[in-house]
Amino acid sequence: MNAINKRVLIQGIVQGVGFRPTVFGYAQKYGVTGWILNSAHGVEIEVHGEPERLEAFLRELRQNPPRMAQIDTFQVTDAPTQSYNIFEILESRDDPADFLPVSPDLNICPDCLREMFDPADRRYRYPFINCTNCGPRFSIVKAIPYDRPNTSMADFALCPDCEREYHDPTDRRFHAQPVACPVCGPHIWLQVGNEVLSEKEDALQAAREMLKDGKILAVKGLGGFHLVCDANNAQAVDELRLRKRRSGKPFALMAFDLKTIEQYCRINPEEKALLKSAQAPIVLLELTEEGQDLARIVAPDQNTLGFMLPYTPLHYLLLEKEAGYPEVLLMTSANLSEEPIVTDNKEALEKLSRIADAFLLHNRPIETRIDDSVVSTYRGDVYFNRRARGYAPNPIRLPFQVPPSLAAGTHLKNTFTLARDHYAFISHHIGDLDNQETWDAYTQAIEHYQKIFRISPEIVACDLHPDYMATHYAAMAAKAHKIPLYAVQHHHAHISSCLADNGWNRSEAVIGLAFDGTGYGPDGAIWGGEVLLANYVGFERRCHFEYAPLPGGDVSIRKPARLALAYLQQFEMLDYGKSLALQPFLYLDDTEQEVIFNQVKTGFNTLQTSSLGRLFDAVASLIGLYQEVSYEAQNAIALEAIAGAEDHSSYDFIIEGDQILLAPLFAQILTDLQAKESAATISSRFHNAIVRLAVSVAMKLKDETGLNTVALSGGVWQNKLLLKKTISALEKAGFTPLWHHHVPTNDGGVSLGQLITALFQAGLIKE
Repeated sequence: MNAINKRVLIQGIVQGVGFRPTVFGYAQKYGVTGWILNSAHGVEIEVHGEPERLEAFLRELRQNPPRMAQIDTFQVTDAPTQSYNIFEILESRDDPADFLPVSPDLNICPDCLREMFDPADRRYRYPFINCTNCGPRFSIVKAIPYDRPNTSMADFALCPDCEREYHDPTDRRFHAQPVACPVCGPHIWLQVGNEVLSEKEDALQAAREMLKDGKILAVKGLGGFHLVCDANNAQAVDELRLRKRRSGKPFALMAFDLKTIEQYCRINPEEKALLKSAQAPIVLLELTEEGQDLARIVAPDQNTLGFMLPYTPLHYLLLEKEAGYPEVLLMTSANLSEEPIVTDNKEALEKLSRIADAFLLHNRPIETRIDDSVVSTYRGDVYFNRRARGYAPNPIRLPFQVPPSLAAGTHLKNTFTLARDHYAFISHHIGDLDNQETWDAYTQAIEHYQKIFRISPEIVACDLHPDYMATHYAAMAAKAHKIPLYAVQHHHAHISSCLADNGWNRSEAVIGLAFDGTGYGPDGAIWGGEVLLANYVGFERRCHFEYAPLPGGDVSIRKPARLALAYLQQFEMLDYGKSLALQPFLYLDDTEQEVIFNQVKTGFNTLQTSSLGRLFDAVASLIGLYQEVSYEAQNAIALEAIAGAEDHSSYDFIIEGDQILLAPLFAQILTDLQAKESAATISSRFHNAIVRLAVSVAMKLKDETGLNTVALSGGVWQNKLLLKKTISALEKAGFTPLWHHHVPTNDGGVSLGQLITALFQAGLIKE
């Protein structure tokens, strides 16, 4: 025999996805011997056999890895010849200096779903059925390597049947760390106050009856609790809004299958694939005519509904099809206003008792709280609104090597980023850092990520805004660990994030259109409508929307009617606007109007802003949408919803020097209002004006610099109508547009840009 040995190191998301049993099966198939083990460095393999057999084995492994594996490196080297009698799976080996990515939580797989509804299966109707291809991962991980003692399943001792499956390399549950069954695993119960009403199947059926009767339940899920009710029961939904103090914000929905969702929404092939994917996110879907009634209940003023399919066994059991029971459940994160999602049974009973009529609980601890991801599709790819369950903590693979580092993120829609080697670990969605509870969740999550990915930062980055809580955290961390701190301007970080998201590995600058609601400018103003020349290291502000007043700061953000009047006053159009009896004049009483006018005139408690997000608010107010909003971007969403995609009429912006003047825009809008043009027509013309402006400023900078690449980032680009039209128009004009693919375009993606820019500014990354 001419047998030889090969050593294989595979890195990426390769643990908790069935890698070892897959390799074991291939070794049997091709008659090779040796071993495989998990280490903190990845999956390590040594194989012994004839060259032809080894080649076939390696080819099969490369071409057909486990379906949920994400392979970043596949290294094969020669090894000293050593024969083995068998191929075996060795105990995991740890090295404190090494690390590897951790698998996100995975949707229940078809095999487990089939078994759960099979009366002959021992896990029939068991709410925690899972295998190596599905189930909890990140939400239960305490440390690496990913072995059962390092998860929140450690206290559930395996029964003999589960033990046998767990140790059988040919079984689908071989080393499935959350493996359990009704005999040895977690269980559910239904509770009201301190009284347990029922357990297991009885609890499930009682919960279904309560939902049928219009009750609101707090249901413990995978990464936290949901508040749940019948989505088609307007009274139940209104009661939930009242109890949760969430008046207008849209709710997420869950249905048993695609057929049910198709009663309410159109689903294209890419959206269908996302709904059925292992990530199982909430997908924003276009309404059908039949979906309008449901939208009026759960998502007023929207032209989309956010649907997901069940992703845990418990969800499938709750939604099991039966006449008379709800076919669509409202499924929203269970928390008090602006606080993080609740994860602990005791905490849920304390905090949610005034919202939920009953609690469907279980005893599997949640190690990391994590919300549902929210996505849409664009050109066949996922487009993130919120990146969380199913995707986090999947890393972004960077086009360059980086040292251990941390970026603290922003104040709103916070995420943080930790990085080392070629990986950037963008955290799951944390939320707005407005209260102690979210602050605690933020700091705990940073500590947890540092622990499981073994990152001790050598540099920390933050936003330029001095009062952000994330900025304070970064300053404290830098001081405590004696490491350098870099403050990165918000919109520069947006563009850097977009570049990193697209694998940009050059020092060449791009034209950056950083459009959002709020970002601290070096001049002390609130930026948000910025045209930049930017690379990773620095930026030039080449053009921006004309500054306009923001009287009272956040008060005007909550009350766009104030903004509308302030803008009209700034551009000397108050009398014209008042003569038209516009809604903001009718909404605000004379006293508040006088306060606004004095603030704008004197500058007292009035900030200056170039924000495009605020411009959306003012325009929406003028045409009679919301004069006071109950959630962020409510007016912008409503404005997008009424705009006609096929309407190509437009207003004109005027660019003068480095400013985009707003007075001409408002004059045109007031003329249309006087002519009784519809709100939909005005919205369409406003959207088209921004598209034309984007191309105009890009052409201007191209003429000045020769640059041809345009990066789009910032929360305004969550507007899919604007995104689609702008990208198409830029391409038609000969530009190469870049947009986000792996992280949100809103502030949820900013931490990635902060980190990369800080490392370049520190000279720690070179091309």
